[in-house]
Amino acid sequence: MEYLFAVLLFAISSSVTPGPNNVLVMTSGVNFGIRKSLPLLCGICIGFTIMLFLVGVGFMQLFMLYPQFHLGIKIIGVAYLLYLAVLIAKSAASYSAKQHSSPLTFLNGALYQWVNAKAWVVASGAIAAFTTVGTVNLEQNIQIAAVFLFVSFPCVGVWLVFGSVLKKYLTHRNYRQWFNYSMALLLVLSVLPVLQEIKQQLFPT
Repeated sequence: MEYLFAVLLFAISSSVTPGPNNVLVMTSGVNFGIRKSLPLLCGICIGFTIMLFLVGVGFMQLFMLYPQFHLGIKIIGVAYLLYLAVLIAKSAASYSAKQHSSPLTFLNGALYQWVNAKAWVVASGAIAAFTTVGTVNLEQNIQIAAVFLFVSFPCVGVWLVFGSVLKKYLTHRNYRQWFNYSMALLLVLSVLPVLQEIKQQLFPT
């Protein structure tokens, strides 16, 4: 019971705190509302759960054998997130209902996890912290994945609701523009810790 409670606390703290997933969901909530953003929310939550399970089953062993592979994924993920921040900022300057009538889909949200630097950090951290060292424990992996699936919907969903509420107050083009600029900046800030980690790995002192 104490084990599951510890996993629960870790899942809540890592899911509800600001990060690329939450920024993406809140931005979608502002621009498209809750209903049109639900597929994205489901894709993020379910996609991360699948990713977390796969990391627990085999990826950690692969990363231990080839640490450069893990570093490469982080670099690609950070680059993609920075690119996404630029797209959000550009959409702020050219927003119109016709130009942005298609929110991200379930598949977009699910596949996005594989280039989400924070998702890799959280998944690797969860598996490293809550599984038995040196073994592949299927039961533990399933428990961790199930806890994250249960927790992620309300924790990430709060950001979607918050974005939908903000939508009512961001009807003016300039307000929405500044919101998207702020979200782009927040997305950049969210990857700074991973950038620092990459720097330390590439240039150890």
